[in-house]
Amino acid sequence: YKRQILDGISFHLKPGETIALVGNNGAGKTTLVKLLCRLYDPTGGRITLDGVDIREFDPTEYRRLLGVIFQDYVTYQAPAWENIWVGDVDADVDRAKIEVAARKSEAHAVIETLSKGYDTILGDWFEGARQLSVGQWQKVGLGRAFFRDAQVMILDEPTAALDVLTEAAVFDHFRQIAQGKTAVLISHRLSTVRMADRILVLQEGKIIEQGSHDVLMHQNGVYAGLFRTQAQNYVMTDALDTADTTS
Repeated sequence: YKRQILDGISFHLKPGETIALVGNNGAGKTTLVKLLCRLYDPTGGRITLDGVDIREFDPTEYRRLLGVIFQDYVTYQAPAWENIWVGDVDADVDRAKIEVAARKSEAHAVIETLSKGYDTILGDWFEGARQLSVGQWQKVGLGRAFFRDAQVMILDEPTAALDVLTEAAVFDHFRQIAQGKTAVLISHRLSTVRMADRILVLQEGKIIEQGSHDVLMHQNGVYAGLFRTQAQNYVMTDALDTADTTS
């Protein structure tokens, strides 16, 4: 049995526009992003760049246009600086630029605590290496996206393992570097997608709503319901934290 992941998806991504894809697990968000990256080709329909089917471009040249961080990013048993530099292996090893990228992803504070700083080998394969937590690895992985000066930035659940305050700082940097670039963002935390020019709400492989945060809240549909539920949970959590602190 073959299930159709995406069904009748159609939208235009304008130069310099930031869009967000939201929806429950299995809605087709990551599949859509992987199709945009041409990690595999659609079984029906087509994706075009300036009117040209992306299958007509050389895959390597096409992917150079993209800076992508997936939720299942790779961890390399290599020095911290190299773990960020691999975001653009065609670039010179510019340690200053690597540090700038690490600061934007909040990884610099982590790397500073390591015994050899940016020269510390990450992971647990080699003697003297340092294994990071999931959240710390995620900051390093995000640094790759900031290091790569791509025309199109794609972030698929890039901050899932980060706390809310760190996530807010990361997306503040993202807003800065995304200016003038085209960006696609996936996040389950709807507070982070408010920055998007347009939000596409996916459900069972279809786009059921789209518009800015304000427009979707005014429509009072699926997105508005999800956003209010999350906002309420954050308020309840904050209240519990305050109660624990003052007790």
